[in-house]
Amino acid sequence: MKRASKFVISPTWRLMLNDMKVDLNAVLANAGLAADLFNRGKIILSADEYFRFWSGIERACEPRDFPLLLAEHMTVESFDAPIFAAICSSDLNTALRRLSHYKPLIGPMILDIKTNPKQTNLWVSCYGQSNNLPTTLGLTELVFFTELSRLATRERIEPINIELPQLPENIAAFEAYFGCRLKQGARVHMSFRHEDARKPFLTQNAAMWEFFEAKLNQKLVDMTANATTVERVRAVLLEALPSGQGAMEQVAGRLAMSKRTLQRKLTAEAETFQSVLQIVRAELADHYLEKSTMPLTEIAFLLGFNEANSFIRAYSSWKGMPPGSYRSRFN
Repeated sequence: MKRASKFVISPTWRLMLNDMKVDLNAVLANAGLAADLFNRGKIILSADEYFRFWSGIERACEPRDFPLLLAEHMTVESFDAPIFAAICSSDLNTALRRLSHYKPLIGPMILDIKTNPKQTNLWVSCYGQSNNLPTTLGLTELVFFTELSRLATRERIEPINIELPQLPENIAAFEAYFGCRLKQGARVHMSFRHEDARKPFLTQNAAMWEFFEAKLNQKLVDMTANATTVERVRAVLLEALPSGQGAMEQVAGRLAMSKRTLQRKLTAEAETFQSVLQIVRAELADHYLEKSTMPLTEIAFLLGFNEANSFIRAYSSWKGMPPGSYRSRFN
């Protein structure tokens, strides 16, 4: 999956926040963002700024819950192109697959979808920061998927399972909205019944989808073309390392360039392949150690090491402590 480092924020946010009676100036002040941000021609945020923007929304809404406000005020006119393309889908499964594909155009988040004969499962995670997906943002995503299904089918679709790393204080209101219990879990996770995920969208529009598809695919191409070589190598390594495809020759092949060209491009950005590989490995190692109970042998394999001892030595040189000591901080 492609990953971006900069994100274009839709100007429709101004309309949505106004309808919700949320002070945009307070949002920007709480987020530490420029007061004239929405007066510019194009609103572009880094991953860090994107999460700060969400933190600003959360604080400006208090004591109200932004995800439930979204459920009240979500309308088609507030959708940007990737979301509008989703509502043109034939059903929820198709909409989720499209949203997963075009997530990099929306924000620094990843949407994983798995279906089986009984249900559709989805997991939401983020990149660009070391912490879990902010609680408000995770809940907003789950409310959005639920509201999308209801808006498109004109039925009260209810998920059958919801899990969050941190449960909201106003849990009763959220359970009333979703129609199911909220449980604590390692990741932001939601499930829909198979029959609900396959219910036809009354908003299906094949012609509109064809119009959006070409434009959205071009945006994905442009996003990759505008990324630095370091960013592109990082994105490939994040996907390739767990499958043992982290060698320089393999990464160069995925980027459709020779090993020599890749070396030259990285040198022009004052980096080497090994330095980028080490940074990505260190970030992934921290993530696995903090968020999972996987044994060190398995983590070593996922990072492209042949054995656990090699991983332990490398990690100790990066952090000044063995991985077991780092993990103990989070137990």
